[in-house]
Amino acid sequence: MNLQSFYAGPLVVDIAIAFIALEALLLWLLYSARGWGIAPSQYLLTLVSGLFLMLALRCALTPEGWLGMALALVAAGLAHAADLRQRFRRRP
Repeated sequence: MNLQSFYAGPLVVDIAIAFIALEALLLWLLYSARGWGIAPSQYLLTLVSGLFLMLALRCALTPEGWLGMALALVAAGLAHAADLRQRFRRRP
């Protein structure tokens, strides 16, 4: 496999998704085991939104992936909207 085909295919996106999942696991373990760091409730929706965007990109790089791309983009938008709703609370 040459470098150009590596970057043109979905494998590079799969690697990025794996690193994001590993980062989320490490953040969760640090918060659970030590009690410090970022609470999962503060980053989970942002992470899910980003992962759905990565899945949409992966689908765009595969033949006949338009339906998966559309569904992933809708899911990313919903996760983003939920994240914004959670962050922008009304003042009492």
